[in-house]
Amino acid sequence: MSAVSADQQVAALTRGCAEIFSAGELKKRIEKSIATNKPLRVKLGLDPTAPDIHLGHTVVLAKMRQFQDFGHRAVLIIGDYTARIGDPTGKTKARPVLDEASIKQNAETYFQQAGKVLDLDPARLEIRYNSEWLAPLQLADVLKLMSNMTVQQMLQRENFKLRIKEDVPIVLTELMYPLMQAYDSVMIDADVELGGTDQTFNNLCGRDLMEKHGKPPQMVVIMPILRGLDGKDKMSKSLGNYVAVTDSPKDMFGKTMSVADEMMREWYTLLTSLPTSEIETLVNPEKTHPRSAKIQLAKTIVTRYYDAAAADREEELWQKVMVEGGLRDDIPVGNVPRSECEADGTIWVAKLLKLLDMAPSTSEGRRLVQGGGVLVNQQKIVDP
Repeated sequence: MSAVSADQQVAALTRGCAEIFSAGELKKRIEKSIATNKPLRVKLGLDPTAPDIHLGHTVVLAKMRQFQDFGHRAVLIIGDYTARIGDPTGKTKARPVLDEASIKQNAETYFQQAGKVLDLDPARLEIRYNSEWLAPLQLADVLKLMSNMTVQQMLQRENFKLRIKEDVPIVLTELMYPLMQAYDSVMIDADVELGGTDQTFNNLCGRDLMEKHGKPPQMVVIMPILRGLDGKDKMSKSLGNYVAVTDSPKDMFGKTMSVADEMMREWYTLLTSLPTSEIETLVNPEKTHPRSAKIQLAKTIVTRYYDAAAADREEELWQKVMVEGGLRDDIPVGNVPRSECEADGTIWVAKLLKLLDMAPSTSEGRRLVQGGGVLVNQQKIVDP
């Protein structure tokens, strides 16, 4: 176990949190952990319904890594069984059911990407699949599990209220999801469960179910939802406002530099481990120029997923292009067969964009030109 005191651990672990149920209980549990030299079991459930992880996902993963760094044991629940239902949180309609092959493939990719944040040492990380205990349940077991929650309690979920109001169907299996997630906590004896604000209901179900099973109720640590590049909606691949953990250093740096100034405190707090006092200095325009603060944010993120050398190089290239008006030295070269050109060697720009994989079709290439998004030899063209 870490030699760090309970007070110091609580101060670090509660930083950036939206809610904790409750901080006082968490401190007592950590004190007991130190006294008995027994690490806390910190649960995070991940349904492999999509293969990629973006920075929004890493907010909760980073909090789990903090627990690991203090000597506690992370328990990563791969929801291979719950993924067959899909979490109804935030959904206005039922999710399509995934096949087992897709679930398995997504889980493998998800775990590889989560490894960019978590400590993968088996002494610090336990990986479980909830099919281990959910698949063997008999109908009598399921009915007993369902008896732990009333319909009135379940319909307190905001998205269920909305769907009832708008006469959108709610599939009965969706009502089971929070109970199945809660049962995971019972089965692995969770001391703490982590989640985003959209998981509060599910996480508290786990707390209640553990008590009903005669076990110490888990603490619940809720993290804010990271807003995406647009500064409005939560980061989401479907909305295109995301930075993937597998993005190239170039894309990771450039996307971060596009974030609005007023977003920097949120991103610094949720995506870095910098001290609060340092963050306050960085986001104060009277003390730090916003561009300098954003460059440091971008470099911090690139360093985390690559290394300091990659971050330094992206800063240098960004300055060269955006400040000095120069060109990157790693611009890809594409060759187009002469057979694709006209007799005089010319080529339609929309066709060129498609051949170079800069546009999915000539019609999309035409739209890019008309939108002012295409430059040839650094000169914007407007005639497609």
